[in-house]
Amino acid sequence: MATEFRLPEVGEGIEVGTVVGILVSVGDKISVDQPVLELETDKAVIEVPSSVGGVIQSIDVDENDEVSIGQVILRVGDASHEVVGETTEPDAETPSAPTEKEVIEPSTPLPPTPTSEAPDVPVPVPSAERTLVPAAPSVRRLARELGVDIHEVVGSGILGRISIQDVVAYAEGGVPSPVGSRAIPTTLLAPPLPDFEKYGDVERRPMSGIRKATVRAMTTAWATVPMVTHFDKADITEFEALRKRYQPKAEQLSVKLTPTAMIVNVVAAALRKFPDFNSSIDVEKNEIVAKRYVNVGVAVDTDHGLLVPVIKHADRRSVIDLARELGELAERARARKLSPEDMQGGNFSVSNLGGIGGSGFTPIVNPPDVAILGVARASYEPVYNRGTAEFEARLMMPLALSYDHRLIDGASAARFLRWICNAIEDPFLLMLEG
Repeated sequence: MATEFRLPEVGEGIEVGTVVGILVSVGDKISVDQPVLELETDKAVIEVPSSVGGVIQSIDVDENDEVSIGQVILRVGDASHEVVGETTEPDAETPSAPTEKEVIEPSTPLPPTPTSEAPDVPVPVPSAERTLVPAAPSVRRLARELGVDIHEVVGSGILGRISIQDVVAYAEGGVPSPVGSRAIPTTLLAPPLPDFEKYGDVERRPMSGIRKATVRAMTTAWATVPMVTHFDKADITEFEALRKRYQPKAEQLSVKLTPTAMIVNVVAAALRKFPDFNSSIDVEKNEIVAKRYVNVGVAVDTDHGLLVPVIKHADRRSVIDLARELGELAERARARKLSPEDMQGGNFSVSNLGGIGGSGFTPIVNPPDVAILGVARASYEPVYNRGTAEFEARLMMPLALSYDHRLIDGASAARFLRWICNAIEDPFLLMLEG
């Protein structure tokens, strides 16, 4: 009897991925927990272990296929069973056909064969060929347990997201209606593209899993979050001198002391002092979720796209600890070795483009966060010194705070960013107020 291995839930919020590597072949004998697949998700590339053991009879996916949770990946049988696609010559002691008691039952029920007495039964469309719906893994699991086809449920959340209540209501015989004007189509219609080929040769290439996730996330963020960006500048002349002064000490500990690590240290303290920036909005329950922990995501530029690993409990870490973990996370991100857990649980993000260039930019808030800090390249500017009544060359760093205006007011954003600037300009302030 063949046993199916279906794609399990590989991380919170991950519903689909792209096969980038198949680690086994038909005929291989595999064991439980043996990696069989490399899957690229919107978080990272991960190895997927098998939950079944035996001899592989068939592999039901190919590289570059997009697969969803619950889809059949491969089928295995006992070592004594023949491998699908191979033929063997029967010997004298082996019957050419199984007896009635030896007939192998299919692993899944087959649709009834149409007869003259029974009407044709439509074969359901496989889930992999159907449009993906926005729902958390826990909601999908509940739908399976209740025998509900989640594709038939109408989501009442933002962008049609399906909640547990929607599934329960459908299972009880009702179809929940979208909530007033808050219901938005799950797919935002884009205008048709022109015929580019009429102007010259073009090349098309599929999006990576990370790029597809970016498209979805940024479209959702732009459509659902009313964002405002507040700008300020921090004088980092002493800040940079302090970093260079202690860089040799950090190197003795095999750590590179970066401006980003020092900024994350300041941001973590600011999130403690201004808890609204460490919160999320629960639209369905009309509640504000204030988190009592401080997790900060840091954007990392990689050859495969932008990734945002998360530093957990950043407010409890020393600058050296932050610098060490940032270096490790960035290295794993560029090597595509981040785990789903590395990318989850963030409350606030920092995006530092200072090493690349630019005098400023407006970062996009990543829901359910309510704010993000953008850091641009510092440059020397003439700044008036009231004490000497002269202009001095000071190293000024542009900062941009984008925030969700549903929760954060403009005055609050200005105070938050100014506090960050003051803490950068006078690090002793963290000891006094941090």
